[in-house]
Amino acid sequence: MDLTQLPLRVATGAFILNSGVAKLSADEGTAQFLHQGAKTAVPGVFDSMDAKSFARVLSYSEIGIGALLLAPMVPATVAGAALTGFGAGLVRMYLKTPGMTQSDGIRPTQEGTALAKDVWLLGAGLTLFSQGVVRGTKKGAKAVAEGVKSVTPFVD
Repeated sequence: MDLTQLPLRVATGAFILNSGVAKLSADEGTAQFLHQGAKTAVPGVFDSMDAKSFARVLSYSEIGIGALLLAPMVPATVAGAALTGFGAGLVRMYLKTPGMTQSDGIRPTQEGTALAKDVWLLGAGLTLFSQGVVRGTKKGAKAVAEGVKSVTPFVD
């Protein structure tokens, strides 16, 4: 893990991990609320799953993503991809839930602000993923350049 990623990974990782742990003991009402949000965001996908099972899967997913972000041995591309997927799902839920956006379909209503703020997770995920890709590309290019120099002594 690059030290410059530490604040981003700790802040998002701890937040998501805590959210996942809290959902482990979700009551029926909370499970129904979470399940309904998912069914609204992605119609037809979660219809056959009961609310309690959905809450448990969501909880385990959040715990896993939080742990990925906090584990220093997990590459930024992996942690970033997981966070991007999670953040994109939350943004989709915000955009698809009636009453969350103003008439333009993007700016939040007063009720939608709590969901709209999850856009920061999407941005953080894209940042980590892109940093990992760029770093990997630079390392690959450097390795190729060093390999070419060792094989061809006349290349500078």
